[in-house]
Amino acid sequence: MEILLLVVGCVSTVLLVTVLGRRLPIPAPLLLLVVGAVASYEPWVPLPELTAEMALFGFLPPLLYAAAVNTSLVDFKDNLPAIGWLSIGFVLFCALGVALVITGMLPVPFAAAFAIGAIVAPPDAVAAVAVARRAGLPRRVVTILEGESLLNDATALVTLRTAVAALGATVTFTEVGTDFALAVIVGPLAGWLVAMVSIALFRVLVEPVMSTTLTFLIPFAAYALAEAVHSSGVLAVVVAGLIVGHVTPSMRSAPARVATWMNWSTIQYVLEHTVFLLIGLQTQQILESAAEYPVSNLTIALAAGAVLLAVIALRIGYVMAVRPFLSRRHRSLSWREAAIIAWAGMRGVVTLAAALTLPADTPLRPVLLLIALVTVAGTLLIHGLTLPLLARWLRVRGPDPREDALQEAMVTQRSITAGVVALKAAAGPDDAELVTRQKELAKRRINLQWERLGRAKEGSESSAMAYRRLRLAAMAGERAKLLEIRDRGFADHEVLSTLLGELDAEEATLVTREDREREVREAPPRVDGDAPCVHLEEAPAEVDFEAHGECEDCVRLGEEPVELRMCLTCGHIACCDSSPGKHATLHFRRTGHPVMRSIEPGEHWRWCYIDQLHDEGPDD
Repeated sequence: MEILLLVVGCVSTVLLVTVLGRRLPIPAPLLLLVVGAVASYEPWVPLPELTAEMALFGFLPPLLYAAAVNTSLVDFKDNLPAIGWLSIGFVLFCALGVALVITGMLPVPFAAAFAIGAIVAPPDAVAAVAVARRAGLPRRVVTILEGESLLNDATALVTLRTAVAALGATVTFTEVGTDFALAVIVGPLAGWLVAMVSIALFRVLVEPVMSTTLTFLIPFAAYALAEAVHSSGVLAVVVAGLIVGHVTPSMRSAPARVATWMNWSTIQYVLEHTVFLLIGLQTQQILESAAEYPVSNLTIALAAGAVLLAVIALRIGYVMAVRPFLSRRHRSLSWREAAIIAWAGMRGVVTLAAALTLPADTPLRPVLLLIALVTVAGTLLIHGLTLPLLARWLRVRGPDPREDALQEAMVTQRSITAGVVALKAAAGPDDAELVTRQKELAKRRINLQWERLGRAKEGSESSAMAYRRLRLAAMAGERAKLLEIRDRGFADHEVLSTLLGELDAEEATLVTREDREREVREAPPRVDGDAPCVHLEEAPAEVDFEAHGECEDCVRLGEEPVELRMCLTCGHIACCDSSPGKHATLHFRRTGHPVMRSIEPGEHWRWCYIDQLHDEGPDD
């Protein structure tokens, strides 16, 4: 009964605190940590014991897998140099620096100090990425932080294992090298093997329930296999997650992918927030245990504060020192991006879980646990509250919804064009009418994507908005009739559930699209990097208008343009491809002028007809 009450209490607290956190400028992990710390002093609150086994084997594998499976393998490889410098180099650098601080303040051997240095060195994937995304950071910065947090746990745990071994006996360089080699070679091999077996099983387990169940086994199987051979379970889980996330979208059915995404989103939400609540609930016990040791409270407080300041200062110094090496495709990390990465050093579950693995006979063990707890709470407080402010002060902004819409329109156009080619190849001599209808539908889908970039005039709506409004109204009527048929018992429950599920899936898509289009319409224009092709690079930002906001061809033909574009070679004004005449495209075909730009209010994007690329042009 106590376990049941504990589970209900933890999940209920997580729900309440995270809902409250959305209304406050405070990260949910920090709020849960504070709530847990306060609750730990209430006598009526059951205090669960957060053991190292619970954290390392129960929480860590699914959390790492959930993060890895949603990480782009392509982006991960592109940013591998930066991830490597941070996940390996920084952990070792920070562990050594913290060890020197601790040995100068507390009567502990260097091995124990180095162990706590390894424990507090790795930033946490859950905390770092949650705060980074909430702060609206650039995707490359988030990718680097996420990649670092996925891999640095392995470096920290291997380093910790070596330091703990040194507490009991002399450790040779050969033993350290062997342990590290097992971690970085055998661990990924174990993850690769589990991923390959899982991919083979996905071909057999096609039903969504079975397929989703298999994904629940993958992180634990990879972790267990690696740990069984004394390798890195962390690396095994990360590699398995990256491979499965990259490969399965082309193999598994859409219902299976949707079911897996929904289930894993729920699991990740519950686990990643519950773990911070559990960490907070350990506060009273850790403080009381530390107070029993013959070290003054002032010394303990100074040591904990010094370690907290050390991990912050060491990260800033290290990141700025290695910034020239944190490059991708010859593009170095800007100093503003480096400053954000240097300040995004939140610690979390791995730090406290690793601290709990310290042997019971470790000198000043409760004091070292307290230092780990202070580091977790302090970094969450300092970095979590100030990272969004720093990003705004440095003018480091995240992905722009309008830029995303441009990319989506470009990618949609290319994919639909490829689909039309495949359609023609698969069509027979009797399919001409169907092919024509499918091609018209494809053109409409492309035009709707580009239309999203427009800002509807006051009192008017685009055709995409009108379609969504009418389709939602029609679906409401369909659903009402289906529910009426259900209530009267005129059809089987299974039949009605299938039809209602299809309506729900379509409505969810339309509502999601509406939210994204609202972000696009409300987002301010921005400048975003270098031009992606030579034509955009050479095209001027502005040329003199040939006309004043009119498409002459539409005026002559009596047609109504949807939106207007301007040729950046001659200044010719013409209508977009959502308009009946498509005169901007016709102008390109007649003249070969490669680049046009939108002249709609608030829009600055440009499009290259030749390379089928875009960019977000300079502000007017």
